[in-house]
Amino acid sequence: MEKRIVFQNKVLPYLLVAPQILITAVFFFWPASQAVYQSFLIADPFGLGSQFVWFENFSYVLGDPYYLEALWVTAVFSLSVTALSMSVALLLAVLADGVIKGATTYRTLVIWPYAVAPAIAGVMWLFLFNPSTGLIAYYLKVIGYRWNHALNGHEAMLLVVIAASWKQISYNFLFFLAGLQAIPKSVIEASALDGAGPWQRFIKIIFPLLSPTTFFLLVVNLVYAFFETFGIIHTVTSGGPERSTTILVYKVYADGFVGQDLGASAAQSVVLMFIVIALTVVQFKYIERRVHY
Repeated sequence: MEKRIVFQNKVLPYLLVAPQILITAVFFFWPASQAVYQSFLIADPFGLGSQFVWFENFSYVLGDPYYLEALWVTAVFSLSVTALSMSVALLLAVLADGVIKGATTYRTLVIWPYAVAPAIAGVMWLFLFNPSTGLIAYYLKVIGYRWNHALNGHEAMLLVVIAASWKQISYNFLFFLAGLQAIPKSVIEASALDGAGPWQRFIKIIFPLLSPTTFFLLVVNLVYAFFETFGIIHTVTSGGPERSTTILVYKVYADGFVGQDLGASAAQSVVLMFIVIALTVVQFKYIERRVHY
């Protein structure tokens, strides 16, 4: 007979979750509500007062060609980061799953980048790709390619995608490796006895069994690319050149803290929040159907 734990004290469960509810309310719900309220206001040039303007900030933002450009840049950046970080992490996890000697050392080395702050990761890759003194830029110059991300937008985008993906690979690696080790070896051995090659085993057995992990990482990586890459963009390119790497979260900062347009900046943050919520709902409603639990 299954034993179930029952709290005799009806107040205790609420006391246990109260700290987390308080932290969520103070650091999430309160700032979010303030952003929604600020998005309906326009402050005077001296910051001495504000005027309630209803949806004028949203109309201005959604009609701004620079904002629509940032939306497209964000889509390219987030999809590139998600695809690159997850594919490389899956490859490393498959290799690590087959390592016998030195497995602990190999896994530790792969996990280390997750401890690096986004801004530090951005500066590191900025040094490597520095057109004058960067090691990678030097070897590119040797083979006849002159790298200069300060002038070329597509090179700047490639640089921030590499930096953001490198930072996230170790996180994805941990979950993929755990998912691979949870797959029963008997299933893989049975498919091998039936004549399935390594590639067929991976495509038809291993990867479908990894679908819950893959779906979870897809959601997490998109949220990471939308919000947590601000430090990388700020330290590497500052949104340039010519707004080629200005993603939505960086545009919120640029318009609000640099341009001091707090109303439009708040409206952008609200739009960004709804975009991420909509993407998450779409993923759970349509993509999760293909997940095999």
